[in-house]
Amino acid sequence: MAMMATQKTAKFLINSEEWDLFVKSCEAEGTYPSEVLRKYCQTYSNGIKVSAKKVTQSKIYQSNENALNGQNKCVQSVGELYSGPGGIGLGAAMAQVDTGKERWITEPRWTNDYCADTCKTWEENVLGYEREQKGFSGKVDVYSGDVRELNIDALAPVDGLMFGFPCNDFSIVGEKKGFDGEFGPLYSYGVRVLRKSEQPSWFIAENVGGITSSNEGNAFTKILSDLRDSGYSITSHKYKLEQYGVPQARHRVIIVGFRDDLNLKFQVPAPLEHIITSGEALGKPIPPGTFNNELTKQSARVVERLSYIDPGENCWNAKRLPDHLKLNVPRTQLSHIYKKIDPNKPSYTVTGSGGGGTHMYHWSENRALTNRERARLQTFPDWFKFCGSKESVRKQIGMAIPVTASKLVVEAVLKTMAGVPYQSIEPNLKL
Repeated sequence: MAMMATQKTAKFLINSEEWDLFVKSCEAEGTYPSEVLRKYCQTYSNGIKVSAKKVTQSKIYQSNENALNGQNKCVQSVGELYSGPGGIGLGAAMAQVDTGKERWITEPRWTNDYCADTCKTWEENVLGYEREQKGFSGKVDVYSGDVRELNIDALAPVDGLMFGFPCNDFSIVGEKKGFDGEFGPLYSYGVRVLRKSEQPSWFIAENVGGITSSNEGNAFTKILSDLRDSGYSITSHKYKLEQYGVPQARHRVIIVGFRDDLNLKFQVPAPLEHIITSGEALGKPIPPGTFNNELTKQSARVVERLSYIDPGENCWNAKRLPDHLKLNVPRTQLSHIYKKIDPNKPSYTVTGSGGGGTHMYHWSENRALTNRERARLQTFPDWFKFCGSKESVRKQIGMAIPVTASKLVVEAVLKTMAGVPYQSIEPNLKL
């Protein structure tokens, strides 16, 4: 026995004269108004080809009470995996796009990181910024723990997913184990979020530049394939972040995807005209009492060694370094051992770990940079307070996605959603 489809009564408003004319037209054609309307609905739906499970609201219009200067506020809810201390989270919180009639922003729904210190930092700063600067009062779930123990299915639906999946096994500083390492496969948890029944409208994924060559390039190909097969149109680009307002040479692969049914394609934002040097970033004095600005204890020998190293040099190529201060160890591939930053250029890459000689060094003061100075190179504002021990803070800073670059990419996503054009370039990674 065939089952009857559930029927609903449609109600709509139409001018009485237009309705009378419509009814007479149907009578002239020998059909009923309801039959014409039903066929129109079917034809329209088939033409759009939107599956029911993908009809999620891509923007949320607030009531007029929340309108800003006559603008509707279009909110994109976001979730984060591997959030770090809040580089991309704060960048997203600061991002906004005004179209004249609409103001597009993001708001957090949930976040995850395995480190308790990192989660506390995120809450105090990113969520604090949302509450104090934007008046956000919604509930945010902060999941502190291993993503492999996270109930992905229980995560609230979001418009956007941001995940800088762990780079340890793809970094040129590490052993480049790729998928064979402990952290390599963790990108797949982001894929699981993208494949939930209520799919995000867009995502931003970030990793080190070395990911493109890991496992002979097969790892990157697999990652792109999984993201594309999740139902997204993707754009992949290796960014030189020093070209995007970050005062350090930090090269990162960023993948942006829009759900296929949205028919949107992300364009890579064009580089900025001005390159910010490390001298510009660190030249402004840090106010007394600023968080995370403790000096690193150094031996007299280290201070003496640094006194013979000029800006831009390291312990291997310093021209003035006497023999008794040279390192009596085999030379490694790490060219930043006791390397002083050059104030006339962006610094070299800020990292989150390493032993003696890896703390980054001031160009003129013969000392290691403080965590606050490293945070400045990562474009965190001075008010941003990192929680945890000094080494925990160092790691958080080094693993973070720079705030300024994050804001720029998120704003490009919002502009794409809002239909606002912006200057762009061709992506440099082929799909």
